[in-house]
Amino acid sequence: AAMKQTKGLEGDKMSIIKFEFNPKVGIDNPALTLTEDMDGEGVGEPRFYLLTKESTETFGFCLHEELGCHGHVIRQIELGGVAQRRGLQDGDRLLQVNGHFVDHMDHFRVVQKIKASGNQVLLAVLDGDSYEAAKSLGRDLSQLLPDDIRPRLCHITRDKSGFGFSVSCPEGTKGTFQLSVLQDGPADRAGVPPGSWLLELNGHSVKSYSHMQLTKKLKQSGNKVTLLVASSAVEEFYRLRGLRVTAALADTSRLPFKVRELHLVKGPAGYGFLLKEDDCSSGGVGQFLWDVDAGLPAERAGMREGDRVLAVNGESIEGLDHEQTVHRIRAREDQVTLLVIDPAGDEFYHSVGFGGTVLL
Repeated sequence: AAMKQTKGLEGDKMSIIKFEFNPKVGIDNPALTLTEDMDGEGVGEPRFYLLTKESTETFGFCLHEELGCHGHVIRQIELGGVAQRRGLQDGDRLLQVNGHFVDHMDHFRVVQKIKASGNQVLLAVLDGDSYEAAKSLGRDLSQLLPDDIRPRLCHITRDKSGFGFSVSCPEGTKGTFQLSVLQDGPADRAGVPPGSWLLELNGHSVKSYSHMQLTKKLKQSGNKVTLLVASSAVEEFYRLRGLRVTAALADTSRLPFKVRELHLVKGPAGYGFLLKEDDCSSGGVGQFLWDVDAGLPAERAGMREGDRVLAVNGESIEGLDHEQTVHRIRAREDQVTLLVIDPAGDEFYHSVGFGGTVLL
């Protein structure tokens, strides 16, 4: 469908979003808390919840911005939903989304972060009374939370000395691999923390691998390998809380290919691009950008022919067809923000088993 002269309804700012949760998926453990010494001043502890849902479902609660009430407020928790079963409480304040502190962010931006998480999101919340008490004491709420709770995705290119890491595994065990990292070697330069734990190799869990099987897989990787790793502190954080570490929660900032955010403001001749549905390298279908007109908003924003669209106005388009994507682009009459990746990046992420949700 030609998108060069798009017109449509102006999008309204969202102040309440409902998320429904599938009670059949997720973890069975209630959320555990991070113990902090608050000097006995009545401020409680943050609680962490890893929520997982099906593509056709939502997360089972509403996120409110309320007059006379500070913070992002959890409301309307669905009876019997997993959000309720996991322990989310009415009036809880949302502090963190996937390891990102959000208390200071605009409400709509926080909603976008949750939507961009796809089917899994890690939330940190504080009960309403503790939140108000902390605010009244002038506390920096970010100090209640650990510095970094995200695993890392690291892409390593072998040099003449190898990948720059060695693997140790307790004798007779499977799936427990700790990495020793050579200083200034390829792994170190790729961002692998010393002493980190290996979780996935080229998009596949190593949980069932023996040391011999892992060694064989590394040799089969050729000159490049992509690892999902967790530092000792991050591994301990998830283990103590009964939470599963997944690539969807990972820090991807060290990977060689980046997604790009394009903000387009429509000109007299439109945006200046075509949207086309085509086959993806991953085997499904995707929405691609073509016929980028010289000098028009799309080209000025940095659009390249062949880019694949991952999100529109902060919301993932995973699972949407062409017409639904066009509708999202037209939702705001004179501007749109697209998250895109070029063909080389798209092929790389597919080759290591990571999809659009990870990129978002």
